[in-house]
Amino acid sequence: MSLHHLEIILSTLDRIRKNSVSSPYYVPNIWQENKTGKQRVIPADYYRNIIEALVSQNPAPLSNPGASADEWTRNSFVYNLFVRLTTAFDHNGDEAIAVDPLPCGFRETGTFLKSIALLPYLKRLGINTIYLLPVTVPGEKNKKGSLGSPYAVRNPYRIDPLLAEPALGLSAEKEFSAFMEAARHMGMRIVLEFVFRTTSVDSDWITEHPDWYYWLRADPENGTAPESCAPPVFDQGTLNTIYEKVDKHDLFELPEPSETFRQQFSETPETVTLSEKGAQGKTAHGTNCVVASAFSDWPPDDKQPPWTDVAYLKLHRHKSFNYIAYNTIRMYDTDLDRPEHVNRELWKTVAGIIPYFQERFSINGAMIDMGHALPSTLKAAIVQNARENDPDFAFWDENFDPSPSIKDSGFNAVFGSLPFVIQDPIYIRGLLNYLNKTGVVVPFFGTGENHNTPRVCHNLAGEKAGRNRSRFIFGLAAILPSVPFVHSGMEICEPKPVNLGLNFTDEDRKEWSLDKLPLFSPGCYDWTDCNDLEPLTDFIATMLSFRSRYADIIRNGSPGFLSLPFVSSPDLFAVIRKGSDVNLLFIGNSNPENNTGGYMEFHQKSFTLTDMVSGNTYQVTGHRLQLETEPGQCLIFEIPA
Repeated sequence: MSLHHLEIILSTLDRIRKNSVSSPYYVPNIWQENKTGKQRVIPADYYRNIIEALVSQNPAPLSNPGASADEWTRNSFVYNLFVRLTTAFDHNGDEAIAVDPLPCGFRETGTFLKSIALLPYLKRLGINTIYLLPVTVPGEKNKKGSLGSPYAVRNPYRIDPLLAEPALGLSAEKEFSAFMEAARHMGMRIVLEFVFRTTSVDSDWITEHPDWYYWLRADPENGTAPESCAPPVFDQGTLNTIYEKVDKHDLFELPEPSETFRQQFSETPETVTLSEKGAQGKTAHGTNCVVASAFSDWPPDDKQPPWTDVAYLKLHRHKSFNYIAYNTIRMYDTDLDRPEHVNRELWKTVAGIIPYFQERFSINGAMIDMGHALPSTLKAAIVQNARENDPDFAFWDENFDPSPSIKDSGFNAVFGSLPFVIQDPIYIRGLLNYLNKTGVVVPFFGTGENHNTPRVCHNLAGEKAGRNRSRFIFGLAAILPSVPFVHSGMEICEPKPVNLGLNFTDEDRKEWSLDKLPLFSPGCYDWTDCNDLEPLTDFIATMLSFRSRYADIIRNGSPGFLSLPFVSSPDLFAVIRKGSDVNLLFIGNSNPENNTGGYMEFHQKSFTLTDMVSGNTYQVTGHRLQLETEPGQCLIFEIPA
């Protein structure tokens, strides 16, 4: 296994450590040892020592080496890492995160070098798979916040230079390669998120391929579009028809937007020039036009603000569908979604992006952003191209429903709906009863949050309650046929949201402006004090170790894979997982604020149970197990099959 790029970084750190500027540089203790606080270090020495120790170790084998994508996905313990945020830190102690490098040449925003330094911490958690949010260079035009969104991709082949350490003088591509080498050396797989449905509004593709975009007629005097591209408005009768037809999968002659809306869009420009205002086009008929920005297309009366920093790619060419709406970018009208209308060069380019990252960086899998909005034929080509390079390459989907059709399309896991039912045990029971009946064909992510949802700690009054709820959710997910998923920051009880995506309130949107949301602007986690709470790091490591021990029972998602026995308290949640020789009993207190007592009854009159989380023993007497649990506490027992 080559460690070429890691050796380059070691050599570079050796060189700069002799000439490093003496200035305060702090790192959180928890990155290297399980305690809070921070320590002052010489950055070149600090990172060199970590990397030297890493490369001196024998390479660790991948979990399930040689396994299929289905198999290794089911055995994945995932850490969701957003490089720019996860490894950001107030290194100089001035209570701000600088965008420009410090005098020593190292950044405070997250970098690949710091992500390499984080790998031993992730290994101690039990993580074997890292899921990276997009690492490509974002656009500058109409960017959100001061840094821009990683989903506004300017060039899908270029790695964001902000993720490189200026002190090293190496390209972001070389530092990313070093990160990949380090992860592989530690036996970890990397799944990278890709954005194929949109680009930034100032994408490098626009001047060379204007026919890959939708264009708006521009004001001839100032070259700007009439406002930004707002979504079409449908009356209630039309909305009812749209919903009815889509529910029936009848996509023939879907209702189209008004003529006024459609007339905003121009034909593809013949020439395109770049200016401070962005890309300016002129059609063969002399019409000025600009790239149309995006908006949420579904549901067709969605109230989200326009997405001013991204533009939809024009996947089909058809004069009658030269506009952006639900029937052109998601629920493709049958008259549009025909082979003769395919924008073939664009499709070929999109389908070739993952193979580039496979060959250049040896990634192991892909999460497809907005994969549900890609034409099925294009989606199939993306999967096929990647699997020709690597038959065991994994694909994960944003879809909320782990249905057989997802597996049939080549995908190995879905995001799932667990984060949307975590607030009420009744809804969790409903979800599990449904999955128990249908079976889990593809696993879902076992998590209560991701970068688009509220943090579990954000949802509740007080971070302590959030920590307790996080403990309950992760403990429950660990015994389900899911993929255990740690959204970075969850393990240290981070309450601040990354983005305002799903399930946020109007009050949240007033409080969290773009300059406060780290998906768009500088930010960092509370790595030093963990919000005055005990981190969940030990608990996560314990649960993942337990899951490995009972993998055959837990991964089974066949219909009837669990039972939900009666417990006397509605706050106590019990699940039995059935094995051939032994069953597993999970009991968790879903109440994040209060102790909860209750009992559960057994056929056997008297026996002793040992909780595999705490090591404590419990006695079943007179067929009854009586419990008193702390908020969020999880207990797991072996019981006779």
